[in-house]
Amino acid sequence: MRHLLALRCSVLTWVTVAVTLLLSTAAQAQKFDVTPVAEKKISQLPRGPLFWRVDTFPTLAKAQAAASPAALTAEVDGKAWLFTLGPPGGSSPGGSKVAEIGPVPSIASPEYLLRVVRSGGPPGAETPVHAHPGSESFYVLRGELTQKSPVGVNRVSAGQSMAGHPPDTPMQVSSSGTSDLTALVMFVNDATKPFSSPATMPSVRG
Repeated sequence: MRHLLALRCSVLTWVTVAVTLLLSTAAQAQKFDVTPVAEKKISQLPRGPLFWRVDTFPTLAKAQAAASPAALTAEVDGKAWLFTLGPPGGSSPGGSKVAEIGPVPSIASPEYLLRVVRSGGPPGAETPVHAHPGSESFYVLRGELTQKSPVGVNRVSAGQSMAGHPPDTPMQVSSSGTSDLTALVMFVNDATKPFSSPATMPSVRG
């Protein structure tokens, strides 16, 4: 009898461990990764309607040489990138333009944080509902990205871009395609406030 009880306890223990491992693996598989790749603070934004111009360069050194005060450089997925915040229609000497994203929603602050992150994850991965004290713009390298906000649902696929919403807009971002998502996300934030904060999503149209 004692042997049978011990056996049952042993089986129950192994089942519990197996279920825990499966749940842990599933949670990890659904993780939405966000990795900062470049940032800087500036005291003044360029004039006029602003767009993010995204260029690639043969080397990071050449991208850095072409960077303006309101620009960021980074190496992502084996390429050298230049992200320039400025008026539309500009160009970066020596660079190949990939996208021009905007207009970027206006923001007034005593100091600004420009940041670029590499984000993504497997199908079904999603961020919590959150908000930023500024805007975020997207360029998708692989997969499909969906952004839910109070104004609706927007989807962008590889090679496509999307301009951000005004500051403090609740949103949730997810990997909604059939393959892993990799996206570059460009932020213009109020540097005097927390970069991100939890938010509540009102009813979404669309």
